[in-house]
Amino acid sequence: MQQTATANRQAISAALGGLIAMAAAIGIGRFVYTPILPPMMEALGLSRSEAGLIASANFLGYLLGALAAAMPRLPGARRGWLFGSLAISALTTAAMGLTESLPAFLVLRLAGGAASAFVLIIASTLVLEYLAEVGRGGLSALHFAGVGAGIAVSATLVAAMLGSGESWKALWLASGLVSLAAMIAATTLLPAHEPPLPPGGGQAVSATNPLLRRLIAGYGLFGFGYIITATFLVAIVQTTPAIASLEPVIWIVFGLSAAPSVALWTAIAARWGISRAFALACVIEAAGVLASVAWRSPVGVVAAAVLVGGTFMGLTALGLIRARELTGGDPRRVLAQMTGAFGLGQIVGPAFAGFLSDWLGSYSAPSMVAVAALLISALLVVG
Repeated sequence: MQQTATANRQAISAALGGLIAMAAAIGIGRFVYTPILPPMMEALGLSRSEAGLIASANFLGYLLGALAAAMPRLPGARRGWLFGSLAISALTTAAMGLTESLPAFLVLRLAGGAASAFVLIIASTLVLEYLAEVGRGGLSALHFAGVGAGIAVSATLVAAMLGSGESWKALWLASGLVSLAAMIAATTLLPAHEPPLPPGGGQAVSATNPLLRRLIAGYGLFGFGYIITATFLVAIVQTTPAIASLEPVIWIVFGLSAAPSVALWTAIAARWGISRAFALACVIEAAGVLASVAWRSPVGVVAAAVLVGGTFMGLTALGLIRARELTGGDPRRVLAQMTGAFGLGQIVGPAFAGFLSDWLGSYSAPSMVAVAALLISALLVVG
């Protein structure tokens, strides 16, 4: 009895450690750019194209980091890679407040993106393997809730500091300090024991498999479709007089909607099947993207935050679960292909939206392209 209680406490500790690591590197490291972007653009005179390029640099770093972290063997302990990546994520976040140079922004966001990918993959591997080992796999949703929790915490921090008249530089520095504190907390909570890696044998199903080929393409379109709104939602609110007053809270709503989304969508997938759940989430997300530019009212923009925030992490998880389901033996090659497609979509999305919105003077056109991409993704995966 006491042994079971101890195992339960350790499992909860591991899941909480994963939550904090994900909150620091993904929720803050990747996504704090969105609420900081409007005051940063205003202070520096950044164009939408430049803002999109900075976002794309982060996602390029994420792609490169994810592919590197998916290598069959990394030298040294995985915990060392995890905590080193958490430190890099925190330091590059803080360093964004120490420069005004566009090339420096690009380099810092590139490095931060690579670090966030390492944290996502290595923390998820360590935590999920440990939870499976102790028979508490159901706690995995707590681990993935870290992304939404980090978005909500960083959005609250940014809103409070902006309300106190702090500059955009102070916002980056404070976000980096919060990430460093989270790294220390994660260090104490994550298990020191590293479960053994799964066997490297076996062949992954080929990407010429029609179901897998459509899934990879759909996953890439999802990456393109969600990231435009996820990057520019706060900027859209800030530049629309009718809803500008919601700027301090809209990203908090987005994060709070994301926190329980993996548990919600995996439950839906258990009842309807993964492909149908993925397609449904894509359609709902498309409605949220559409609402962000077509329904310029308080109700419309809150709906956009809830619908996009409440689906993007669920879709991320469902896509990877479906890829593993279609894979025989070692799934790492197929997961790398999925990551590559998703990363490419994320890289193209912000740069495309920035340039097109600079040309047309509105985020409406790129958002409508994103809606189309999400609907095509749904058709590809469920077809």
